[in-house]
Amino acid sequence: MTVNILTLGCSKNLVDSEHLLAQFRASGYKVLHNAYEERAEVVIINTCGFILDAKEESVDSILSYIEEKRRGNIRKLFVMGCLSERYREELTKEMPEVDGFFGVWDMAAILEAMGSRLDQRLLRERELTTPAHYAYLKISEGCNRSCAFCAIPGIRGTQQSIGIEDLIKESKSLVSKGVKELILIAQDLTNYGIDLYGRRALPELLRELVKIENLEWIRLHYAYPTGFPEEVIGLMASEEKICNYMDIPIQHVNNSVLSAMGRGHDRARLEKLLQKFRKQVPDVALRTTVLTGFPGETEDAFTELLEFIGTFRFERLGVFPYSHEEDTPAFKNFPDNVPDEVKSDRAAAIMELQQAISLQLNEQKIGHTFKVLIDRREEGYYVGRTQYDSPEVDNEVLVEDSHQLSIGEFYRVKITGAGEFDLYGIVGGEL
Repeated sequence: MTVNILTLGCSKNLVDSEHLLAQFRASGYKVLHNAYEERAEVVIINTCGFILDAKEESVDSILSYIEEKRRGNIRKLFVMGCLSERYREELTKEMPEVDGFFGVWDMAAILEAMGSRLDQRLLRERELTTPAHYAYLKISEGCNRSCAFCAIPGIRGTQQSIGIEDLIKESKSLVSKGVKELILIAQDLTNYGIDLYGRRALPELLRELVKIENLEWIRLHYAYPTGFPEEVIGLMASEEKICNYMDIPIQHVNNSVLSAMGRGHDRARLEKLLQKFRKQVPDVALRTTVLTGFPGETEDAFTELLEFIGTFRFERLGVFPYSHEEDTPAFKNFPDNVPDEVKSDRAAAIMELQQAISLQLNEQKIGHTFKVLIDRREEGYYVGRTQYDSPEVDNEVLVEDSHQLSIGEFYRVKITGAGEFDLYGIVGGEL
């Protein structure tokens, strides 16, 4: 029997799907991932339920496969993940055609519904869905923060860190299969280990990861500013394997907005941390996310945010218009009083500014040579990334295909041109 898992949402969902795929393969199933054109008897949709757009995409996907089931193209349809965790009762009533709704902790129940059972020996094993040379490493689940806009703690629960020994075992297994880049992810990297060890243990984990032979890059995603273990900055500066890259969502800089958001810090503390990164790791690429239109965000508060972005000049930046999500502190405590049009206009203004910043920073790279990891070949180019770029979300380097390059290998690439979100280059020899 063939099982096709469709993953929506973030990389943390992707890791969940990969663990489930490994269990199904070990049980004798043929497994597919995001195989929209291939036939499968069973489809499992791993949903996102974070904000309105993501919820709508998840619902549309479920409805699409309900129709496929009606036509007889699939035998069973299951839904798992964040949307199912958050709205299981409502979905069960509204979509009786689905054979089962499962939450974010229900891998064993999904396997049982298919007549199989969870193999405890394979809990850290995965069926990689990324290119073979990089993988996401989820180091904890859930979150203990109480950001007013965020529904994640209600969906994923409180933080549950994965032990260092288990993570090293999983990492070594991935590297033995050809993975050269590990991208550490969690709802909150900053608090990793507090629940297990009574302390923030991200530095300890990194010191163990850098010892793994044939692992070339370690990348850090989704760190919270408050309480960030600053020892990590020193490790980034001294350990070649740790990419000079940090994803640290700031959301805002106006003190009134930060307080209403429940972020636990003010602008001064945030700036102090960001400047430490810039001082200790001068070529660091800082990626951040900001939120526009949070309840009570005045025009002056937005202008403060826009001016900060223009002055600080983040290397990478994403922006989201605020979504008034039920079961969040903001939904209970604040009216959604910034019009949607204003939210969108503010988000557009930020992205227009960031495009200009990104172009300027990219143009400064012309003439310089960088270590580039080749991800794929596409439309006459080899497409790769520097240590300053994460897959799917950041800049790419388009390398002329005048040389025969190998996917998953590192090369020296001289930058010859730049766009807003792409670099162009020629290969200067394998590293």
